[in-house]
Amino acid sequence: MRLSRPALVLLSLALPACDAPPPGDAKTPDAKAKLEPAPERTPPVANRADKAAPVAPTTNEDKPADAPVTPAPIADTTPHPFGIRDMLAMDRISDPVLSPDGTTIAFVRRVTDLEANRGRTDLWSVPVAGGEPTRLTDHPEADDSPRYAPDGTLYFLSRRSGDTQVWKLTPGTAAATQVSHLPLPVASLSVSPTGEQLAFALEVFVDCADLACTKQRLDDTGKLAASGKLFDRMFVRHWDSWVDGRRSHLFVMPTAGGEPVDVSAGLDADVPSKPFGGSEEYAWTPDGKGIVYGAREAGVAEPWSTDFDLYAVDLGAPTTRNNLTDANPAWDSHPRFSADGKRLVYKAMDRPGYEADRFHLMSLAWPATPGAKASAVALDWDRSVDDLVLAPDGSAIVSADDLGHKSLFAIDLASGERRQLTKTGTVASPLVTGDTVVFLRDDLRHAAELHTISTKGGEPVAITQLNAAKLAAARMGEPEQFSFSGGKGDTVWAWVVKPVDFDPAKKYPIALLIHGGPQGSFGDHFHYRWNPQAYAGAGYAAIMIDFHGSTGYGQAFTDGINDDWGGKPLVDLKQGMAAAVAKYPWLDGTRSCALGASYGGYMINWIAGNWPEQFDCLVNHDGLLDMRSMYYATEELWFPEWEHGGPAYQVPKNYETWNPVNHVAKWKTPMLVVHGALDYRVPETQGLATFTALQRRGVKSKLLAFPDENHWVLKPANSLQWHDTVLAWLGEHTALP
Repeated sequence: MRLSRPALVLLSLALPACDAPPPGDAKTPDAKAKLEPAPERTPPVANRADKAAPVAPTTNEDKPADAPVTPAPIADTTPHPFGIRDMLAMDRISDPVLSPDGTTIAFVRRVTDLEANRGRTDLWSVPVAGGEPTRLTDHPEADDSPRYAPDGTLYFLSRRSGDTQVWKLTPGTAAATQVSHLPLPVASLSVSPTGEQLAFALEVFVDCADLACTKQRLDDTGKLAASGKLFDRMFVRHWDSWVDGRRSHLFVMPTAGGEPVDVSAGLDADVPSKPFGGSEEYAWTPDGKGIVYGAREAGVAEPWSTDFDLYAVDLGAPTTRNNLTDANPAWDSHPRFSADGKRLVYKAMDRPGYEADRFHLMSLAWPATPGAKASAVALDWDRSVDDLVLAPDGSAIVSADDLGHKSLFAIDLASGERRQLTKTGTVASPLVTGDTVVFLRDDLRHAAELHTISTKGGEPVAITQLNAAKLAAARMGEPEQFSFSGGKGDTVWAWVVKPVDFDPAKKYPIALLIHGGPQGSFGDHFHYRWNPQAYAGAGYAAIMIDFHGSTGYGQAFTDGINDDWGGKPLVDLKQGMAAAVAKYPWLDGTRSCALGASYGGYMINWIAGNWPEQFDCLVNHDGLLDMRSMYYATEELWFPEWEHGGPAYQVPKNYETWNPVNHVAKWKTPMLVVHGALDYRVPETQGLATFTALQRRGVKSKLLAFPDENHWVLKPANSLQWHDTVLAWLGEHTALP
């Protein structure tokens, strides 16, 4: 994280090969898993006209009588500066889905259980027109992934019986009923358009003929005295887990019960992808008789391939797959069917091996005939599509990073013409009912809430205000966007968040937040980990610069960091800091600290040897020290190979040009190093080596090690410790004499 003594804090959130969401969040698709945050994604739900009775609100019948429900942290209702405890107290909304008649939204509401040191999720609903939210489930175990059937039955996933299984709430009832009783945990749920079938993912051994075989093999392995694992190919481990030979496969099962059928049987690939893929990576055909899903079957080349293809499967012959995108060696994903069932629309990249390439839309006539080619949509639009849902009028509603915001756009699939629906804040999980778009929206001063907007445009309308009372008591800093001339004379955009209780007559220390990815954006977003308001509340001015490599400014700007990690981005940070201090006389440029995670952590190490005179302290979270050893220790090799022009053994000079370890002799700035032992993206040896270098050099330093965290700090208690430690470090080094 970022912060220094109340003066100037440079916060760097970088992501080399993994996108890091805030503590407690899940993040990002496999090929997008860089080194930084990722928003929660929700698959769009097809609009259906048939009406169904609403699911009744929950009663105590929904949970055991003796099951205590731990309350969420109680927010401080007296006016006070925003802090980490306020951040943890926020209710988090995710996974909205529309009822069959399009009048109600079911969603997941997450509260933080500090006693249990975890988040707790339940299902709620709210009318699209607005109104008081209604609780649908109330159980100590996690309820999530709500999915409506045409008759109004709400299927969902829950751990209330042990392993995660499918449950349902039927219209007019409150008590949940268990639907699946499988020997393996269920994930990535979806309901067919007819309501007759369920689709979900199970982790199975590909050579097993049934689920019992996988379960037996797992049980037998658990009984072995020896713990060694023998591998003959990568991945050996991925994200935060060692590979055990299982694949995530997609299964279909009748809602009335029966044996699940593997519609990806024999495929040496994960469906959905690991570690973050979900039901957004597959879609039912409009008649419910088939499925189109994304998968990467690359064999031994899997760790350096981004060749995700779309496969069509007829449920009548589930072992026969038709590769719809075999001609494209890059990434194809997120299949969606038009309302009339005549088009399959999906996202595609053009450059193999580049996870940060632009995602553009493709449209394919359906049913697909042999040899049929998809046509590109809106290729002249220099933005990368994230969320994708199709509206009844034939347009695509998408989200995309755009000039420091994440906005909604409507794209005409025939002409490619675009219409921007929102211009500020960060949007996610759009759904369409009639001419209304339902979506999540947040910004630098507000946590995510459900909103609506017309497909024709207008002003967004909030339909939930779950965090309004909590935010009312927490005083926040005012954000402002500015721009300056950066590397190569390009215009670079940035944000500054003023300290709480701002007084223009005073001088304030600066917290510069450097985002990760590095292909990402530190924009108008309420982040649950790297939240600039946590620093504004502590008396710092937070600055976030979208340096070369950032998204939302055109693909050429994003590509500008390729093989230039320590070049233009550092120029942008230097010139951005200078521009901010010149523009805002209340900034104290003589007191500052820089903070960053992932690529941001890399940049902290790079700054330590290439800009050592600027900062009073540094904070390095899960950052890279040695580019060469990092290449041989990380898991997703496509990332460094694209960023640096090939494998380390083929182009060693490229890895050494911007290698922080070559500049350790110049280190002198105090640094706090943070690393998680379960981080297999940037292995903890990078953090340990950084601390060793600091200690041997005699540089004032501390190491905060988390044996139970991965690339992100997810546990609430650890998040508290992280922030308290970081703010204390900043205060120690930026305090006035």
